[in-house]
Amino acid sequence: MDQSLGSNKMAYLKEVREKERAGGAAAILAIATATPPNCIHQDDFPDYYFRITNSDHMTQLKAKFKRICEKSMVKTRYTHLTEQILNENPEFASYRASLDARQDILIKEIPKLGEKAASKAIEEWGRDKSHITHLVFCSYAGMDMPGADYQLLKLLGLKPSTKRF
Repeated sequence: MDQSLGSNKMAYLKEVREKERAGGAAAILAIATATPPNCIHQDDFPDYYFRITNSDHMTQLKAKFKRICEKSMVKTRYTHLTEQILNENPEFASYRASLDARQDILIKEIPKLGEKAASKAIEEWGRDKSHITHLVFCSYAGMDMPGADYQLLKLLGLKPSTKRF
């Protein structure tokens, strides 16, 4: 192989890499969060949970659950599930298989929450979203392909070349 050809390729690759990199240190320029609309205070959660699962008769277990909730240091819980949704989907509150049905809700709602948080962060940042080069997205749930980060990219109208993490 011709040595000059190899060095030309290396020079070209170096030039491309340098063009893709921003100058200066990396920085997070804005950050925001979003939560589902329904809030349940931790103090009320054991009574709520045992009521919706028709388990009020399990008094010892409920007392244990109350102690766990008190010690958890969690103050509030946010959820997409309302009592109406639970009444329409009784399998959510039983031992029957309901994972697919719950995942279907999450797959639809998580990107919407991401859009809400991202819109707040973009507003705080104060620049046009066409300048966004990277998107860092985190969710505790929802398995889908393509993932919620890709759905969020589309909802925000970001360039497909935006790096997603």
